[in-house]
Amino acid sequence: METKAARRSPAPLLATWAVTRVALLLFVFGVFVFPGPDVTADVSVTYRGWYEELLRGTFPLDDVTWQYPPAGALPVLAPAVLPFLSYAHAFFVLAFLADLAVLASLLYAGGRAGRSRGGAWVWVAGVPLLGPTAYARYDVMVTAVAVAALLAGARRPRLMGALTAFGALLKVWPALLLAGAVRREAWRAAAVTAAGVVALFAVTMPGAFAFLTFQRDRGTEVESLGSLVFHVGRHFGWDGEVLLNYGSMEFLGPRVAEVSGAALALTAAAFGWLVLWRLRTTRHAPHTLADAAFTAVLLFTVTSRVLSPQYLVWLVGLASVCVSHRASRMGAPALMVVLASFVTVLEFPLGFLHVVLSDWYGVTLLALRNGLLVAAALTAARRLWRSTVPPAPAAPLPPRPSHAEETPVSG
Repeated sequence: METKAARRSPAPLLATWAVTRVALLLFVFGVFVFPGPDVTADVSVTYRGWYEELLRGTFPLDDVTWQYPPAGALPVLAPAVLPFLSYAHAFFVLAFLADLAVLASLLYAGGRAGRSRGGAWVWVAGVPLLGPTAYARYDVMVTAVAVAALLAGARRPRLMGALTAFGALLKVWPALLLAGAVRREAWRAAAVTAAGVVALFAVTMPGAFAFLTFQRDRGTEVESLGSLVFHVGRHFGWDGEVLLNYGSMEFLGPRVAEVSGAALALTAAAFGWLVLWRLRTTRHAPHTLADAAFTAVLLFTVTSRVLSPQYLVWLVGLASVCVSHRASRMGAPALMVVLASFVTVLEFPLGFLHVVLSDWYGVTLLALRNGLLVAAALTAARRLWRSTVPPAPAAPLPPRPSHAEETPVSG
């Protein structure tokens, strides 16, 4: 996925990153207006409100939109390190720096034997395709931690485990990075780090685990895979509605609980497949850790009751680490994720009104985006299995009878 010129010099890659990231900053700083809903309001209004409450030493206990593990308080509080900027502007600068950290990590890793700068190109191309949403959520910061964990993986399992645990306490999903971890040091470091961070927050800040209740009560968000049932159903008499619920636009009405339950069942099935894969796998190459993490997060993303646009930042980051390994077989799923990122910005924020109204333009965009992600998940799972699980031995054929044993047939 990289040219000879790119191998000689990173200048084209760095120039592309600089141009696209300046464009993102101009949009989130309001120099130019990106069409559609204002995606920066979550930072200037919601995050800023949480910031004020967190500064008082407590989590937002009365705000059901707070649905993050305890360490999620850290990126919300982080703009305090830039007091000379407004809260929102400081947050966008920190998101930009997290983006830069991912690029630097991928470039450094790409120079090793058996590695490629192709992963850095996936990151450079994939993030701006999401538009200003990439900098208007703290997911880019979590992704930076996850990318660092995977790149540390094979050589420094303790660091990988510690970073994974910290990432999981920022936003849960990085726990899936351990799906392919076979070194006990990684699991022990993750357990110790998680226990320490959890204990610290439990002692110092009330309400550290209120997010568990808020997450449990969520419904079917309008961009999830399951939502397509209701988008289409609205054209054939389904009489539910779309309302702002638990911080996102969700379907409410008949059969929503059943569809949400089906999504949870699919998530459980995905977990079962991962367990089976771990029991059957016998081949572990250096890229297996990243391939397994990418596959696991894809499976849990497409089966989730919520599939927000910023989730694509996670997938682009993990795809980048996979592609940075020349031997990885995740090139096709990574390309699907990049294409899904482009469709995502068409769906949100550009076409979000069409999605909320369930008109055929919005339904088509959503079906295309989710279809690409489902295809990526299934392709990644198939390739991971084939590259790491030995084929079952063929059953021996029954011995053919000798001529002496054959019974003559009388006529």
